[in-house]
Amino acid sequence: MSSRAFPHVAVVMGGPSAEREVSLSSGRGCAAALRGEGYKVTEIDAGRDLAQVLADASPDVVFNALHGRWGEDGCAQGLFEWLGLPYTHSGVMASAIAMDKERTKTVYRAHGLPVADSLLASKADVAAAHLMAPPYVVKPYNEGSSVGVYLVQDGANGPPQLAGDMPDTVMVEAFAPGRELTTSVLGDRALGVTDILTDGWYDYAAKYETGGSRHVIPADIPADITALCEDYALRAHRALGCRGVTRTDFRWDEAKGAEGLILLETNTQPGMTPTSLTPEQAEHAGMSFGALCAWLVEDASCNR
Repeated sequence: MSSRAFPHVAVVMGGPSAEREVSLSSGRGCAAALRGEGYKVTEIDAGRDLAQVLADASPDVVFNALHGRWGEDGCAQGLFEWLGLPYTHSGVMASAIAMDKERTKTVYRAHGLPVADSLLASKADVAAAHLMAPPYVVKPYNEGSSVGVYLVQDGANGPPQLAGDMPDTVMVEAFAPGRELTTSVLGDRALGVTDILTDGWYDYAAKYETGGSRHVIPADIPADITALCEDYALRAHRALGCRGVTRTDFRWDEAKGAEGLILLETNTQPGMTPTSLTPEQAEHAGMSFGALCAWLVEDASCNR
């Protein structure tokens, strides 16, 4: 990164993934916040000419505001590495592993972190018969933001009929009952625990539409569960080799106490929209949105 006090930042957003609109919202908000902190900012909507556009812009650092495939799975990170540009958030390997939900679970298990039972299966097999006893969830194994998630309820007459745009291979995962909790990690610090309250499934609309969900921070949960969420989130962040900021999502079955807490996934590019959880947790921990974005820029690096 440049040694100047306020380097030139390229905020890369948009792209071709299913989470394009969320990424654009994140990117525009982050760009505005960075300008407010004194940075020179160039906003870039990522396309196939991204390498040339970055070369023409000649930034000191890239703020990666991409979400979903290509931007969150190591592809864009590899491009930034190739161009020798420091960039925010996790590197190539951590991004690729965390985006693959089954590989993430393999890492979790190796580090003693609890997860729900799951398997990968073809879309055709999932549609033909129940591959595990309901209730269970069917979802892409390499997308985020609850894109394409099917909940098969207990007592369902038949398997789900998946949309045509679902990938050929999907994850089938035992449904974990209980409360939806989440913890962000910034560097080596957990930022707290949020309890996510919705009227139903925590889907795309609940995550990003105004009023879609209610966030309670700090979560009204026992102190030992708060400590466990923060410990698990830090361990997941480190086990996956992440850097910058991540957010780990949990389900907690209150009836089982500490044994009822399981990890769902770790997001290496948490949302940075007005309704997003990580900025809320940072603010609760005493860090403004602008300061959070600036911290990520100063933490940016390459070859990691």
